[in-house]
Amino acid sequence: MSLVQRQLIAVFGLVWMPLTVWMPLTSCAALLTCCPTLWGDEPPKEKEGLEEISYYRQIRPLFQQHCQGCHQPAKDQGGFVMTDYASLLKPGNSNKPGIVVGHPESSLVFQQITSQAGKPPAMPKGKDPLIDHDVNLIRRWIAQGAKDDSPPASKFVVDADHPPAYAHAPVITSLSYSPDGQLLAVSGYHEVLLHKADGSGLVARLVGLSERIQSVAFSPDGKWLAVAGGDPCRFGELQVWNVKNKRLKFSFPVTYDTIYGVSWSPDGSKIAFGCADKTLRAVDAASGKQVLYQGAHTDWVLNTVFSSEGEYVASVSRDMSMKLTEVATQRFIDNITSITPGALKGGLMAVARRPLPDKRMVKSPPDPRDHLYNELAVAGSDGVPRLYKMHRETKRVIGDDANKVREFEPMPGRIFALAFSANGNFLSAGSSSNGQGEVRVYKVDRDKPDQRYIGLTTLTTRTSRGLTALTLLGDVRPAGQWRSWAESNHVSIRARSVSDGTGLIAPSLTLRALMNCSGLC
Repeated sequence: MSLVQRQLIAVFGLVWMPLTVWMPLTSCAALLTCCPTLWGDEPPKEKEGLEEISYYRQIRPLFQQHCQGCHQPAKDQGGFVMTDYASLLKPGNSNKPGIVVGHPESSLVFQQITSQAGKPPAMPKGKDPLIDHDVNLIRRWIAQGAKDDSPPASKFVVDADHPPAYAHAPVITSLSYSPDGQLLAVSGYHEVLLHKADGSGLVARLVGLSERIQSVAFSPDGKWLAVAGGDPCRFGELQVWNVKNKRLKFSFPVTYDTIYGVSWSPDGSKIAFGCADKTLRAVDAASGKQVLYQGAHTDWVLNTVFSSEGEYVASVSRDMSMKLTEVATQRFIDNITSITPGALKGGLMAVARRPLPDKRMVKSPPDPRDHLYNELAVAGSDGVPRLYKMHRETKRVIGDDANKVREFEPMPGRIFALAFSANGNFLSAGSSSNGQGEVRVYKVDRDKPDQRYIGLTTLTTRTSRGLTALTLLGDVRPAGQWRSWAESNHVSIRARSVSDGTGLIAPSLTLRALMNCSGLC
């Protein structure tokens, strides 16, 4: 009896028969392939010298995911930048080169990701060490000569010294007013632009790693700006910028695709966002450490908002649901919207919490605790804005939609953006259909745009392109101009007062400012 035959009997308790009787030869071969312990000797190991490691395809993605958050032009920790090949060969503050061609043991990058003198790897800082497979790839690449095989197109540099130059109007995906109403943050390509809110000038260009910026939001105190984005199919990134000195506080790489719908907790201590891997996440705003992970959604999570006291996060997704998560326990609580098939037609893309002047507590059975009453506006693919209570106040019944407070008159196409006025009396919505964008302002206690309010008719504006972002300025204007909105239609940003409809920012302001920055006009 051969060694293989004896091992088959020992492992599976088989009584030996000729292989042709109890198992086809192909199945036996497959079994031996899947179970290498059945071989008499160790299976042949891969010969390292046969495969040439690619910097562009294998090494660069590792640096993007694990290193570039702290080692990029906007945040060159230790004076060392890892976003381009040439910078890897240069020394940082330690005066040691990051990569010594042909010598991994002398390369600072390799030393930092491996155990030294019995101590755990120093990098990535504050995170789990790289797995052995990835460390070995980096070692082999350096030993093979650390060749740069990047295609010419990938060597295009975008940073603060080489800001984007816009040949065409950019798609503006997100806008955010600062709490004091002095600044307007506008998403761009690889950057966020800070404008004076009255349209009088550009304040700063915050250039970072992410090609695509999906969402921007000021902190409640206006000192910080959170930015959600990434490179599609490569990495997601959360950036937090110091608004005063225009410096990057931290960059948090997360998942392998762009991230969406960034929001701040009311006390400014946490930042939530949605991911294309179907998860809702939140991080500590001071350190970037992940403090919440929820995987109850079944499709991309596109937007988030905290409850007024910060104990819960509501998230909306392409899976046609709005879900409630408790922050402290990371526990999925409930579907706020109905889970009945057909109740919602299409994914949800926008959510906003209504500011309420009075606080009242409600019960949410079976939870015996009291909960602060919150209302949320939600909208998406079916073009219907809806208002929901955050917490269920009645026992769930199959097929109900008990949390819904009201539906508003449908808009054409998909709704991409929602925003409440500072007092919660008005809800604005922006939609897009067949290249036409539209903004509507609803009185919250009515289901149709109310023509009795001066300026609402002028706010229902057709634009030349689809509308993708909308925000409301808080109650900071003098009497007669007390609330404003802004829309992005790929070409222009506009702002008007709700009270009288007058324009505060001229059309094409942002595009013109971008072109001025780029030397195009």
